[in-house]
Amino acid sequence: MKTKIKKLYDSRAFWMIVSLIASLAIWVYVSSVESDEFKKTFRGVEVKLSGETLLRDSKNLVITDMDTGTVTIEVVGPRRVVAGLDEEKLYAQIDVSKLSRSAYTSQQYSVIYPDGTDTSNLRITRKTPETINFMVSTQTSKSVPVRGSFEGSVAEGFTAESPVFEPATITLTGPETYLKNVEYAWVSFGKENVDSTYEVETGYTLMSADNTPCSTTGITFSTDTVTATLPLLMLKEVKLGVNLVDGGGATAENTKVTVEPASVTLAGDSKLLAGMNKINLATIDLTDFAASFTETYPIPIDNTLRNTTGATEAKVTVEVVGLETKTFKVTNIDYANLYEGLKATVGTESLEVKLRGNPESLAQIRDENIRAVADLSDMGESTGTYMPKVRIYVDGFPDVGAIGHYTVAIEIERAGG
Repeated sequence: MKTKIKKLYDSRAFWMIVSLIASLAIWVYVSSVESDEFKKTFRGVEVKLSGETLLRDSKNLVITDMDTGTVTIEVVGPRRVVAGLDEEKLYAQIDVSKLSRSAYTSQQYSVIYPDGTDTSNLRITRKTPETINFMVSTQTSKSVPVRGSFEGSVAEGFTAESPVFEPATITLTGPETYLKNVEYAWVSFGKENVDSTYEVETGYTLMSADNTPCSTTGITFSTDTVTATLPLLMLKEVKLGVNLVDGGGATAENTKVTVEPASVTLAGDSKLLAGMNKINLATIDLTDFAASFTETYPIPIDNTLRNTTGATEAKVTVEVVGLETKTFKVTNIDYANLYEGLKATVGTESLEVKLRGNPESLAQIRDENIRAVADLSDMGESTGTYMPKVRIYVDGFPDVGAIGHYTVAIEIERAGG
């Protein structure tokens, strides 16, 4: 008997039969287990919308204010199917393409399984929440101005103008409810010790009328950045003055010129300001007055420059210092530069002329030292009686001159007439 059993254990066919029976038993067990009903809870399943593009393009509507972005679902089905599911590959889908008007709505969702999943025996036994709430809003566009400030410092000797932004406005597109509170786009930019026009490309923040930041959720922009420029101008103090024309015995050496204000501070391009050291207000002829002269003149400034001082006029006073005046009677009156073929007759017999000079020279002058000469070159071939200006000569006294302007009567006629 032992021999027969030993032969049976040593038989290859015996063990093949045993292996077949064991495999069959295992298969039956596994199949029974995998076909058992199995329940699993999936949390954090993402909510996705379908048909948004169609909704926007055909009806100009967009979805906003969705109350949740994930849901929890409980799935029951065969163990072999349910156990293999992953919440990261599941999602909850809502078709919004059929919505037709602006409103706050509540919609059910469908659970979408990964491709290839056998869903024939799967069922959803619980959804949390069961519906998704959101707002269907009209999409609109709005242009807002770009505003901002420079947060930095300007180098000594320079001044900055107001910042400039390009583009000056930004077009926003999105739900009307999101855009209604946006008032402007705010830019803050800066650099320390700026000594030339500063330019930078930067982002911005949407702001409300009460100067609080607005959310950008659901909003698209015509541009994500703006170019912020801080125009910088050179500052330079430039003196104010006048040009003096020597005359009447006076020169710049014996005059005192006072200008109020004495200077102005200009802001502008450094190339333009580099060679500017004086602004000439007027040309003053010293023969036009005896002792002093006062006049107010506008301050001429190039349109490309800014007068940061603010003064638009300057008061000029010119005083003659150390000279005196004396009146003389001039009888030596003549003419010069008469046109050929004409003759002239001086009708004025004498002139009262006021001379100015140092006291010593004035004391030595006699009437015969003074001549009045009329220049007739401008008369051409004209005939008749004229009142040309005369030039006063003080022979032997170069530092003495006449004050004011004088004329004489001269009759011009054809020679031999």
